[in-house]
Amino acid sequence: MELNLGSPQQRVVLAALLLRRGRPVTVAELVDAIWGDEPPTAAVSVLRTYVSRLRKVLNPGPDAARSPEAHESPQPVVSVTDGYLVRLPDGSLDLDVFEQRVARAQKLRAEGELPAATKLLHTALDEWEGAPLAGLPGPLAEVERSRLAEERLSTLETCLEIDVELGRLSEVIPTLITLTSEHPLREQLSRLLMLALYRSGRQAEALAAYRRTRSTLVAELGVEPGRSLRELHHRILAADASLEPLAPEREAAPQEPEAVSHMATPAQLPADLPVFTGRQDELRQVLSLAPDSVTPPSLTVISGMAGIGKTTLAVHWAHRVAHHYPDGQLYINLRGFDPTGAVVSSAKAVRIFLNALGVPPEAIPASLDAQAALYRSLLAGRRMLVLLDNARDAEQIRPLLPGSPGCLTIVTSRSQLTGLIAGEGAQPLTLSPLTTAESHGFLARRVGAAWLAAEPEVANEIVEFCGRLPLALAIVAARAATNPDFALGTVARELRESQGNLDALTGGDRTSDVRTVFSWSYDALSAPAARLFRLLGLHSGPDISAPAAAALAGLPRRETRGLLAEITRLSLLNEHAPGRYALHDLLRVYATERAAAEEQQERDRAVERLLCWYLHATDAVYAQLAPRRRPLPLEPLPPQVEPMTFASHDQALQWCERERSNFVATVHQAAASHRPDLAWRLTVALWGFYSLHGTLQDWLNTARTCLECARESGNRRGEAWSLNEVAVALITLRRSDEAIEYLREAQELYRQLGDTYGSSRVENSLGVAHLHSGQLDEAVDHLDRALALSRACGDEWAEGIALSQLGDAFRQLGRFDEAIHYLRNGLTIVHATGYRWIEAVTLDSLGVALHRRQRHDEAIECYHEALDILREVGNRWGEGDTLGHLGDVLLDAGRPDAARARWREAMSAMEESGHPDAGAIRERLRRLDAHEPAPGPDSGASRLDGISRLNRLVR
Repeated sequence: MELNLGSPQQRVVLAALLLRRGRPVTVAELVDAIWGDEPPTAAVSVLRTYVSRLRKVLNPGPDAARSPEAHESPQPVVSVTDGYLVRLPDGSLDLDVFEQRVARAQKLRAEGELPAATKLLHTALDEWEGAPLAGLPGPLAEVERSRLAEERLSTLETCLEIDVELGRLSEVIPTLITLTSEHPLREQLSRLLMLALYRSGRQAEALAAYRRTRSTLVAELGVEPGRSLRELHHRILAADASLEPLAPEREAAPQEPEAVSHMATPAQLPADLPVFTGRQDELRQVLSLAPDSVTPPSLTVISGMAGIGKTTLAVHWAHRVAHHYPDGQLYINLRGFDPTGAVVSSAKAVRIFLNALGVPPEAIPASLDAQAALYRSLLAGRRMLVLLDNARDAEQIRPLLPGSPGCLTIVTSRSQLTGLIAGEGAQPLTLSPLTTAESHGFLARRVGAAWLAAEPEVANEIVEFCGRLPLALAIVAARAATNPDFALGTVARELRESQGNLDALTGGDRTSDVRTVFSWSYDALSAPAARLFRLLGLHSGPDISAPAAAALAGLPRRETRGLLAEITRLSLLNEHAPGRYALHDLLRVYATERAAAEEQQERDRAVERLLCWYLHATDAVYAQLAPRRRPLPLEPLPPQVEPMTFASHDQALQWCERERSNFVATVHQAAASHRPDLAWRLTVALWGFYSLHGTLQDWLNTARTCLECARESGNRRGEAWSLNEVAVALITLRRSDEAIEYLREAQELYRQLGDTYGSSRVENSLGVAHLHSGQLDEAVDHLDRALALSRACGDEWAEGIALSQLGDAFRQLGRFDEAIHYLRNGLTIVHATGYRWIEAVTLDSLGVALHRRQRHDEAIECYHEALDILREVGNRWGEGDTLGHLGDVLLDAGRPDAARARWREAMSAMEESGHPDAGAIRERLRRLDAHEPAPGPDSGASRLDGISRLNRLVR
């Protein structure tokens, strides 16, 4: 019978009571559910009216048209102290039935009963009718609609995932295509579609699905796909055999009753985590390792930093596959990293296992070797699962390994246990922090999706503060769950206020305190390794090389590499590339806390050693990249620090590429460490790197820091260098009017210092700034003075650049023959200096001038020479400019297809290096494809490219 439940507001009251599942709802909560922040004056009175009407509808009087027994039913809406509750039998709500079916399906899936699980999920989804709470107003309905929609969609994803695992590809692909269109930002749906398409032999469509998802994420959110989706993409490209459907599971080999009659069947696995979420890629990887009765025993080592979720994953995996091991499951916590330090010995662990297998104490041999042999004998011919949790090292593990086919051994450890990988062929699985999406899912499973959906930006902040570490996320979730009245922002504020320490990440006992859990790994380090770990927390960059770590510690490089390896083996450090190491964000905080125990003087000396090492290393780079550059005044390296040396141009350039992420951080750390002399010198030493890679905003920010530091230290020469640095960064950013003011200050300082060399550089920069401002005559005047000053101080390098820039200026004035004359003279001098960057830019400028004189073949030849040099030195920024100019001349020469190809190459180079003229090239391509006239080479910003690049090379 359908009941008339009254007005929408009255139905909100019923919905609020039903959703609480028999628990009380206060009057205040009901008022908020109906009206939110703006209740009417008589809200409580109106609410009571709604409740009274609901009671009549749900339990009408005995005269109503209903069954004779109805009046005997208890009143379902009951008043409590400060509110109401609804009493209904279990399973009365459709939502109850749905969630019960989902829970049973999850249990069936964990037991390996996939067909039964997916059948139950399909039934649950089929009976879900329409949008929940449709037509109901108010904040409660809005939040619950979102939560329930997410619950249904998550269930549907699980259902589809099982269907894909079962190979029901033709059934799920149409559904997934529709869902990915409706939810284009949902990466799990995209992942399932890609996998289903690939397993159906539709590789190209799978790759196209990835491209669509990536384009949408980049366009709408400005982010790349998550690790799971990217890795699947790479595996599809590589035709990874592990992506193929798993072979049908084999039945366990029958056992002879008499052979097992004396042996117990242990079932020792700890309880699976009921809110387990994420780690789907890792689960797929380990589930594919299940052995059969003829393969060698399978051994997997799950390693990773403290709190990363090794045991949780291992236990969940073990429960998923336990039905394949009918002879039992053994488990032991070996306490390899335990606060008590009471590591379980191999002998004790073997005896515990023998007891579990039913061996009487008197039958256990005395020696460890004999015990291990008996243990292996008992497991021979059996299908057993052995979970060895929290292992210390390989020696502790070896006596506990089964020797027969058909057994699975899972080991978890903070140590990488490379001995087991090398000696016993163990499969390694190193856990990384959760992805951002997995982290949100982790919190949602524990505190509710609605809590996160209310403040998504704050949720992101919490995830990032926790470093996507499961232990940290679990502590925050527990804090929220035990304080349900806290807003998400309150939790985030607590975390924010604890920046720089781990005080907010304690759960009340040792196993749920991040600092304490980290300490168990730290305490296992040798004293020298512990010291290096502490010092690593003082480095501000995102990663560190072995030579830089040696400088930080003041130790020989060989010794430092051994200490870094020790720290890495215990998962306190990650070697993300050969010889390059990074700390997890929370481990960095922990290392910094530990370093605070050092004397301030020792910390200061360590930071100074590192900064000095970077300064001398960047200076050594330019002995290769710019051999004629005026040397920077440097203090000697500290005696314990080994300098970097570079044997070739390529080696120096590769070092810059590897260190680029640390350069900006190092400059700002020097400033924050009250070493202004180091800060401004570091910035000036890095000028060529910024020119090469076009990281313009970083350049400007560090240049301004450099200027502040030079002024703070009272170093007038440093101030002049820094003023010119800020100005040239501004010129490159097309902010020439601002740059001119800085250059005039620098000009006056150099005049007072009597520095002819510095004055020539400033005159050069002033010339370029005026060119950018369209003041061509003033530009020529400044460049003439720069040429005269460079000749006066015998600086051939600066003379060649001044000639080249004068040539560019005359080109803009339309005096092309003079421009070609100056550019050729400049090119002769620049070539003689051996500075390839400037030679390439000068060739490019000469090509533009020749183009304007309609000497197309000569211009094309210049551009090709320039491109050869730019590619040799790795200058993608300049390569984009020159490719654009080459496209211009090819179009004028009547070769539109060749022009189109060069402009497309230019677009790629410009987008990669962040070049501001990428839009102009895109417009050229559009015009060409639309058969519209393209702008000439002297139109727009492109006419200043050569000048800008030359100026970036002059200090």
